[in-house]
Formats: sequence, structure tokens, C-alpha cells
Amino acid sequence: MKRRLFIASSLSALGLAGCGQVKESLTEGPFHNVLYSAENLNQAVLGTHGLAREYSERDVDAQFRVNGFDTPSDATYARLARGGFRDYRLAVDGLVERPQKLSLAELRAAGARSQITRHDCVEGWSAIGKWNGPQLATVLAMAQPKQTARYCVFHCFDVDQSGQPYYESLDLHQAAHPQTVLALDLNDKPLDLDHGAPVRLKIPTQLGYKSAKWVSRIEVVADLKPFFGGSGGYWEDQGYEWYAGI
Repeated sequence: MKRRLFIASSLSALGLAGCGQVKESLTEGPFHNVLYSAENLNQAVLGTHGLAREYSERDVDAQFRVNGFDTPSDATYARLARGGFRDYRLAVDGLVERPQKLSLAELRAAGARSQITRHDCVEGWSAIGKWNGPQLATVLAMAQPKQTARYCVFHCFDVDQSGQPYYESLDLHQAAHPQTVLALDLNDKPLDLDHGAPVRLKIPTQLGYKSAKWVSRIEVVADLKPFFGGSGGYWEDQGYEWYAGI
């Protein structure tokens, strides 16, 4: 059974509703063990070779659902938003030969991939959106990762109620997937604040929590252990799967 259908049917059978119950079921007990074993098989067999289905314009959900944390309210993000993100610069640094600080204009000039794909949320819902932005592989190539680089860590503007910042990560093979983009537009309009402006990672081959919003920095690293809980992402530190392939 395909992973997305297995997850959806299993959540339905458990009668889950809401993030708290989903989190508990995904991180504890036999359901978590089944998902974990499927996770390793999914990554080993499918890896990053498969492509997510791409849809037509008529399939697009005009009102694409908002998910995740509230829009960041800290002073830095608010200042950038008031200025239309003219002063925003995406840092790409760490284990790279040529660290970058890229404006939105420079990101758009890096080329763009437009794709209509489905966002599958771990909460059990999905939505189809049209995404546009440079491929992550192109942006990383501009920075020239060093030989010792293995992962890229996405630092974001949003934080939880305790002050813990949101972050995500990919290995460089996942980052090279042709459908992995730094989205600047959703449904032919620049990203709005609630959907992750000015830059959102979009990975249609993985569950929605991997598609981090409000990206401020991409740090290229050799190891994920030194970051926060050491599992490679905000939700992964709380027990979610790191690969999260669909």
C-alpha cells in the first residue's frame, strides 16, 4: 500500500483529530513502530529518484490551507515584512566555498521551476497548489558545498511558545531532487505572510512538515547532531520521522 494511503487510512481508523493526538500516535506505541519500519524501507527503496505527481491548473485549490505555527511576530521579521522584504537576504553558508546572501531579486534571477503538486499534511489533509521558485540545487550550487558537506539545515523566523525556533534539514541528495524548490510564489502570486513569505521550502515528495516556511538561512553542515535536539528538525526532535517520504 502506498505510504500516503497507509497513513491516511491508519489515522482515520484511529479516529484522530488535531495535532496533539496525531503527534501522540506518531511518536508513541505500535503505530509509531510500524511507521518507523516503513520509513527506513521507503528511504532505502525509493530514495530521491521518484517524482511527485504534477497536476493541472484546474486542480489547484484557490484557497490553499494555512498550516503550522502562527506568522512570526518578532521585530526582525515584522520590519522585513513592512518593507516588502526588500531588505531580506537569504544566507547560504556553513561548509561552502562561496557563502551567499541572496535578495529576492537574485533568487528570482537564479531561474524558476513552476509545478502544481499536492501538499500532504501529517494531520491527514491535503491541498494542491501551484508553486514557483528556484530549485534548491541551483541555489546550493551557487554556494559550492565543500567535500565534507552532507546536509543542509533550514533556519526559520518562526518560534514556538517556549522560544524554540523552527528548523528542518535535508541531506544533499534530497536537496538535489528536481522538485525541491525554494518557493517564492503560490498560485501565481508572491507568497503571503501566512503561507511562508518571503521564502518557503517546498518538497512534494515528503510530508508537509518538511516544507519549512519563513526560511531565513540555509546552513550546509557535516552532521545534524549539534542542532537543537539532534534529530534534524523541530518535529523530528519530538519523535517524527526525519525522511518523511510519501
